[in-house]
Amino acid sequence: MSNLLQEIETQIEGAKSSVAKENVGTVREIGDGVARIEGLTDAMYNEMLDFGDGVVGLALNLEETEVGAVVLGDFTGITEGQEVRTTGRLLQVPVGKELLGRVVNSLGEPVDDKGPIENDTHYPVEKIAPGIVRRKSVSQPVQTGIMPIDAMIPIGRGQRELIIGDRSTGKTTIGVDTIISQARLNRAAEEAGDTNYRPLYCIYVAIGQRQSNIAGVVDVLEKAGAMPYTIVVATSASDSATNQYLAPYAGCAMGEWFMDNGMDALVIYDDLSKHATAYRQISLVLKRPSGREAYPGDVFYLHSRLLERAARLDENYGGGSLTALPLIETQMGDVSAYIPTNVISITDGQIYLETDLFYQGVRPAISVGLSVSRVGSAAQTKAMKQVAGRIKLDLAQYRELAAFAQFGSDLDAKTQAQIERGKRVVEIFKQPQYNPLPVEIQVAVLWAAQNGYFDDVAVDNIKDCQDKLTDFLQSRKTDLLKKIKTEQVVSDEIAGQLKAAVEEFKPTYTQ
Repeated sequence: MSNLLQEIETQIEGAKSSVAKENVGTVREIGDGVARIEGLTDAMYNEMLDFGDGVVGLALNLEETEVGAVVLGDFTGITEGQEVRTTGRLLQVPVGKELLGRVVNSLGEPVDDKGPIENDTHYPVEKIAPGIVRRKSVSQPVQTGIMPIDAMIPIGRGQRELIIGDRSTGKTTIGVDTIISQARLNRAAEEAGDTNYRPLYCIYVAIGQRQSNIAGVVDVLEKAGAMPYTIVVATSASDSATNQYLAPYAGCAMGEWFMDNGMDALVIYDDLSKHATAYRQISLVLKRPSGREAYPGDVFYLHSRLLERAARLDENYGGGSLTALPLIETQMGDVSAYIPTNVISITDGQIYLETDLFYQGVRPAISVGLSVSRVGSAAQTKAMKQVAGRIKLDLAQYRELAAFAQFGSDLDAKTQAQIERGKRVVEIFKQPQYNPLPVEIQVAVLWAAQNGYFDDVAVDNIKDCQDKLTDFLQSRKTDLLKKIKTEQVVSDEIAGQLKAAVEEFKPTYTQ
């Protein structure tokens, strides 16, 4: 009996050693940050591979005779014939509130010279999106503080809203303004001790940006006091294609931790065009077959599996949410290109920024015709719904009539009035960057515009009049603004108080 046990133990030890041998491979070829490894029979997709000396790789190609892996970090020290071991761990990043206020790379390592991040919780960078049963319909607003968006293209918590436009049309500004707006709301709720308000934590993912641009965004967020509520995942253009490819998934994992723990988070991917380019680079070096525009065949899946992870969970599953604002850069306004059409079909609407409007001085340069939110007024407070409905119609009619009016000047009084109202709405919707407006101010200004209180103000003076009305309400009518904010509806009583306030202000305004 003892001989039999000894034989079994010997067989187990032999099996263990053979498994150990199978999990050690050798580098057959190394170049462009990609290693081809023979002998790794047990490697998993997205598994971390140990090259020794602290160098880690990521298994991306699992072929019959070899594994194609991208090296995370410096690959210059890796040589042919070098041993590589599997770790049994999928690629993970640190998550949790400890990351708030920090700038990290695509592996969650700090790059802001503020010391190490003390946390023990990790999430895999790739994760299956929540199923239909766990989800709930979107109904809570994300207050961007940008009046044309909050009024006409509202974004809800758990939504995926694409921001699309040519280079230098203000896409990043919309994301940064939203972060600043949320930080102000979070801080105001903390100071007021409002336990009913759910803070929205933000993650800004910079993919392949110039380092000066990333530093500029971080500087703006710090000056606005938004960094304590924000995580910045930064990969610059000088980083490897692998790091740029991993960055959005790392940012998404950090946001998912908030969602899974019953909190709300917002992730801004700036931008997914560069992400697709980085993935194309990796795929071509891994010798995957290329398809349209040299992108690999699974480039749609690249973004769908990322953006599907944004959701609002049902209360039975914690009630958290993850909102995604992906950015896509178009070339010459071509929204029908490969990557833009892919992401448009994945998201729940898009905010299209028009180059012509931008250079005309209409900023944010939002195209009313091409922008849409598939969540619609479900993501608005009742007060905003009441004042925004007519405004959107006024603006749409103005765009159509203004184009028609170019052909002749013989317009009837009603058409002329509609054009004049539209001009004023366009002016009201202009907004300087990094200056988001509280929703109660937006409601008051839009109510005044809807009820014709700006109609007798010259178009060139509209912005000045709006700014002075805002100052008047914030300094003299704080109770009214507080009532709009708390009640979230323009009742007959509030409408009467707004009318009295605007009529008190108008005689004091001189053009």
